[in-house]
Amino acid sequence: MSETAKEIKIGTRGSELALVQATTTEALLGNAFPNHAFERTIIRTTGDRRTDVSLANVAKSEGTFDKGVFIKELEDALADGRVDIAVHSLKDMPTVIDERFELVATLERAPVRDVLLTKKPGGLAALANAANVGTSSVRRAKQLEFLRPDLKLLDLRGNVPTRVRKLSENGEYDAILLAEAGLVRLKLIAEHAPAGDETVVGFSNVFCTRLPENEFFPAAGQGAIGLEVRKGDAETTALAEAIGHADTWTKVTAEREFLRLLDGGCHTPVGVYSELDGPQIHLHARVFPDQGGAPKVGQATGTDPISTALELFNSLK
Repeated sequence: MSETAKEIKIGTRGSELALVQATTTEALLGNAFPNHAFERTIIRTTGDRRTDVSLANVAKSEGTFDKGVFIKELEDALADGRVDIAVHSLKDMPTVIDERFELVATLERAPVRDVLLTKKPGGLAALANAANVGTSSVRRAKQLEFLRPDLKLLDLRGNVPTRVRKLSENGEYDAILLAEAGLVRLKLIAEHAPAGDETVVGFSNVFCTRLPENEFFPAAGQGAIGLEVRKGDAETTALAEAIGHADTWTKVTAEREFLRLLDGGCHTPVGVYSELDGPQIHLHARVFPDQGGAPKVGQATGTDPISTALELFNSLK
């Protein structure tokens, strides 16, 4: 390392997807700041360690706020200086974070849709009555119950390749739900859907159907990589902001503000997505009651992400 180089420590989870996201972040930083050195530190989080219970119960059993189960240890490493920038899947971050830290940038967003992986082509409509569908997401489960109340929902944990393997090799599941972004980043499916039936790379018996976001609403921040730093750390804030993507930041700011207004977190069954049309942002939401039943829906359009999120909140009915 040259005398002018500065070493910046990048913190990440150790899953295959997290490492791909960290590699993308490091490459962007390296290109933007060639006189810095970037060192990776892998942190094992509570969510990685506790695969013995459902995600909805991990926080309860560990005393960890909401889906902070995937960020708590990374924030601990930020606090004590073991890392300078924490790389997160943004949908794993609570809307309100510890006041010692700050979310300062997001990278350009990957596709936001959810995907249904099945053992037979045809997507959701082709699933047999009472078919078993695996997911760890309350949001996905509630939407599936709404669209296909006959289906049986099973808890599914593990990293992305593990979940696909469980579907391929385990007769317990007829289908599973995952985020398109993770499958694309891991090169398990193409960035753009091909014509005809689509299979998952390495799993010839697993078929993929990408669910349009206006039919199956994604999570707030889905597909985005968030960069978190110590509040007041001007140097790392400047580094992170320099590689941030403005349009993505506008969209996720609106989505996360809407979730905050709901007093909802990452386990709250809320689907929300945004579209940009020049300076205008269009927001759409579907909010499911905890006790079940039809969701509240809303939409809003504006030019400011914060005020548009408030308009969306007030439009729910």
